[in-house]
Amino acid sequence: MTTSNTPKADQVAFYDGSHYVMEESIGYLIRQAQLAMHRTIDARMVELDLTAQQWIPLLLLDQCKAQTAAELSRCLGVDTSTTTRMLDRLEAKGLLERQRSADDRRIINLVLTETGKTLAGRIPYVTAESLNLHLRDFSQAEFTELKRLLRKLTANEEGAKGE
Repeated sequence: MTTSNTPKADQVAFYDGSHYVMEESIGYLIRQAQLAMHRTIDARMVELDLTAQQWIPLLLLDQCKAQTAAELSRCLGVDTSTTTRMLDRLEAKGLLERQRSADDRRIINLVLTETGKTLAGRIPYVTAESLNLHLRDFSQAEFTELKRLLRKLTANEEGAKGE
């Protein structure tokens, strides 16, 4: 794989290493926005007695994005030992149970308890309220454009891997 600092003819080089300022980079600004939103969400999750390491997995399980520890690890982008510790805490709080699959005894499914389901059902409302605080000065058009641009930025990952 070769790396080229020269953009293709139809591309604009937005950054130049000799004048790079981290605080002005898109990656840094996106990360700062993400951290700010997570701080707001986390502060509001206190009322549910949940941390970020707890409410995100609960929501993923509730929305059927993952059913096993391995799937949850992939969704969260963390290693399985981190996921195991997270799940241990959720299980200790009575929010989920680990159940062996009837079809394949090697597989352990993660199942929300009734308490876990109730709590997980409240998470989208707390999250939406928190995100709306950060978006309060955006117009509908700006919100739509921001999502479009972030999706475009994310889609460019595949092309960036090959260059």
